[in-house]
Amino acid sequence: MKGILIKKAEIINEGSRFKSDILIEGDLIKRISKEIEPHKDYYLIDANGLILIPGMIDDQVHFREPGLTHKADIKSESKAAVAGGVTSYIEMPNTVPNTTSIKEFDKKIKIASRDSYANFSFMFGGTNDNLEEIKKINVSEVAGIKLFLGSSTGKMLIDNKDSIEEIFSVVNIPISAHCEDEETIKFNSEKYRSIYGDDIPIKFHPEIRSVEACYKSSKFAIDLAKKTGARLNVFHISTAKEIELFENKLPIEDKKITSEVCAHHLWFTQNDYESLGSKIKWNPAIKTKKDKDALWKAIKNDYIDIIASDHAPHTKDEKENSYFKCPSGGPMVQHTILSLIDGSSNYGVSLEKIVEKISHNPSKVFNISKRGFIKEGYFADLVLINLNKSTKVTRDSLFYKCGWSPFEGIKFSSSIEKTIINGKIVYENGKIIKNPIGKKLLFDR
Repeated sequence: MKGILIKKAEIINEGSRFKSDILIEGDLIKRISKEIEPHKDYYLIDANGLILIPGMIDDQVHFREPGLTHKADIKSESKAAVAGGVTSYIEMPNTVPNTTSIKEFDKKIKIASRDSYANFSFMFGGTNDNLEEIKKINVSEVAGIKLFLGSSTGKMLIDNKDSIEEIFSVVNIPISAHCEDEETIKFNSEKYRSIYGDDIPIKFHPEIRSVEACYKSSKFAIDLAKKTGARLNVFHISTAKEIELFENKLPIEDKKITSEVCAHHLWFTQNDYESLGSKIKWNPAIKTKKDKDALWKAIKNDYIDIIASDHAPHTKDEKENSYFKCPSGGPMVQHTILSLIDGSSNYGVSLEKIVEKISHNPSKVFNISKRGFIKEGYFADLVLINLNKSTKVTRDSLFYKCGWSPFEGIKFSSSIEKTIINGKIVYENGKIIKNPIGKKLLFDR
């Protein structure tokens, strides 16, 4: 077979929507044209009635390998990713051991090169005492530096302000920060512990991991980035108040400070704690409908630059523990795009804007080479979506190793029909049809 010919697709790319054919040869998009003649050596895909978008580049996932593979691993979660239209991902460093050395980073690359169904890269974790190791990284292979300015899964809190400022001053690739103020969280935790003991109702999670905790930490990081000139990407904005810290006057290529929101903060609100409980316990916490509404408005108006999943699975047993023992996070990557399609329609956010936030902008922020766009000469990482075929989330349909989803029982209005990675169809008709073919992401720096 010489290649793949996609006929009559409705393409969404770089703010435009147009009908065209696409010819794929090898790993790459060879030609985009209104009418490309079929050939016996081309595998033909009739995309009439389907939407074609560049695959999602998910800039924040936790696939748990190595060290936490009882709940997830690169093989299982990358299957879920491609089933959800995610063709590339950037995985976080709070595994066991933490990814805070070149040795551990290279171990992950080796595992993913063997087992990943999607393209991959990894964040390098910053700590209070690993600056010398950070200085050794290959900037063309490392997605960026991840700093936990608030504690979360994996015990990677960096709380020495001198160390944080030194990293901001030295690093010349994107720094992505988890921003929640630790002292505020500790104070709030003790307040509620004094009332409820260790068995604090989950509904108080957004009071403990409060708006104040998020805003204070995000402002600290942004002020430090402005002082040092660092390239900062603030992860998982969850509050209306934090949006005040960002600007929309510059194109994303010229922004030194960018922001990300995650799909669960765009779908759930604190009213859902009553029915879903710890299944939607995330850090930062799911907050009010007012916050959710503000986040969608910020997407529409470009105060928020990237949408990610923050896919962070735990086992059902782990999630059933009492408040302080229940880990935060949940599986998301298989249904992020579908949830965004449905959610965006309620806020007048176009699919063109969604594609910008899930595909184009991650590529731009992290300087990813030849991915995130539908262009001739770029890697053929593509997703065909049927906007008229619904998807009901059932336990049997999940690829997650943890075996559950906060979306169980929900019927999304659309479906992922096919996912193409590096010019190969890897997912169609609800099934993975290729062995792992993910490639290491490279960065133009």
